[in-house]
Amino acid sequence: MSPEPNSRPSPDAPNESTFTDLEMPDMSLRGLLGHFGPGVILMMTGIGTSHLVTAPTAGGRFGYALLWCLPLAYIFKYYGFEMAFRFTNATGKSMIEAYSTAWRKWPLWYVLVTTIIQCALGQAGRLIAAAAVLYYVGTEAMGLPISLTVYGLILAVVSVAIILRGRYKAVEVSAKILAAILVVSTLAVYLAEPAPLAEMGHFFLVEIPDGSWLIIAAFLGLLPTGIDVSLQASEWGKAKKKGMSRIREQLEGLGIAEPFDPFAPDRGKLAVDTSRLPENASEYCRSWFRIGTLDFRQGHLISFILAAIFVLLAAVWLYPSAVEGQAVMGEIAGIFTESLGPGMMTIFMLGAFAATFSTAFNYFDGWPRIVGACCRNLFPKTARLSGLDPDALTPEHRSRWYSEYNIYRATMLYSLVASVLIIAGLQRPVFLVLVASALAAFVAPVIFYLNFRYCLLVIPKDDPHFYPSPFARFFATTSIIVFTGMTLVSIYWTVWVPVFR
Repeated sequence: MSPEPNSRPSPDAPNESTFTDLEMPDMSLRGLLGHFGPGVILMMTGIGTSHLVTAPTAGGRFGYALLWCLPLAYIFKYYGFEMAFRFTNATGKSMIEAYSTAWRKWPLWYVLVTTIIQCALGQAGRLIAAAAVLYYVGTEAMGLPISLTVYGLILAVVSVAIILRGRYKAVEVSAKILAAILVVSTLAVYLAEPAPLAEMGHFFLVEIPDGSWLIIAAFLGLLPTGIDVSLQASEWGKAKKKGMSRIREQLEGLGIAEPFDPFAPDRGKLAVDTSRLPENASEYCRSWFRIGTLDFRQGHLISFILAAIFVLLAAVWLYPSAVEGQAVMGEIAGIFTESLGPGMMTIFMLGAFAATFSTAFNYFDGWPRIVGACCRNLFPKTARLSGLDPDALTPEHRSRWYSEYNIYRATMLYSLVASVLIIAGLQRPVFLVLVASALAAFVAPVIFYLNFRYCLLVIPKDDPHFYPSPFARFFATTSIIVFTGMTLVSIYWTVWVPVFR
């Protein structure tokens, strides 16, 4: 019989004194802002290329016609991300561990291959957007003889250097600071000259203008961000070591949870029977789950508002315009200077750089982190030398090329070199961003399905706090069907028709 939500743990459960070192998180507004992390990072990986390039391109080329894509992407992709947060909060493990329990580990190979592609092509799309900001300021405005490629190289080297010195904390703190700069600067401009209310009906009116399918695919791919980032967020949540991920190892020592072996994979060993937890440990885990959910939701909402604002601003100030070329940031900056005067150029460029650089910065950590996670679940030697926490690394972790730490670093270096070379060979910021965004859309349905599936398979059905509610299960299923259908249609129009017809 399923335990009641507020039932006491079973007699064989440890008593309250077992977890006396647990400190309950501060649930006040100030405390929540301090605790937020993975959700903010997930938001900032999307706010950048999608908001500052794709959204203005949509508004500049097609006016208000593509506003309907925004609620479609945000509403129907919600549970693709939320399930990854839910799984990590319920088990203390990453989604990658769950993927290792599939037949012949095929999800891991799928994620590994697509992530390696994303490390090159996807990262080039993110990096070139940040480089385009510096290119406009340095080359177009100041006359410095520096190419787009050099700016991209500089930003890539700086990002990798910061991450390797600070890793998760550097990512989290920088994301919070840069998010604040972007939100303030964008809202200031929009509130000074808002779009007409009469045009808001386009959020619910589906229109597909000629030549818009690549942008639609880009919206589906990178709004709020690629669903593959949910795997990164799961790894970030695990690295944060709060909630269930904080006590998982202790639970295994007490026999409440079983150690998980990816080379004798049993998904039942990923689960935690929360009914056996003492009340203080149970409340501790539930509190961090609430924080993680609020963290994600506020980031999701802010990301939606900013995406809508950029489409609306471009429709008002740029339409009709192709919005392309290496100086694309100068054209988009015209929105700010024309609306509030030349002085707003500085504010916009700060916000634009904050958004685009944080996106590239986060991906330099996120994708290599996923490659390392896949390898630790695919190869026994890597599993034996797993971990990225610099305080826990042994000399062997640092010296063996196959350790998770060295695979992580090597992938980061590969991403740096490959993305810069792509930028050098294809110096078209808008086109590269759109292609990278569409690539994210094409891999998303599989990740969405797997995240949902493993939440249902691993989290105990009688767990009233972590197992998805009936509404969550219904809407997640509906979302997978709708999102997969839209993705297939966009693949047809962006790949099949141009190539084969």
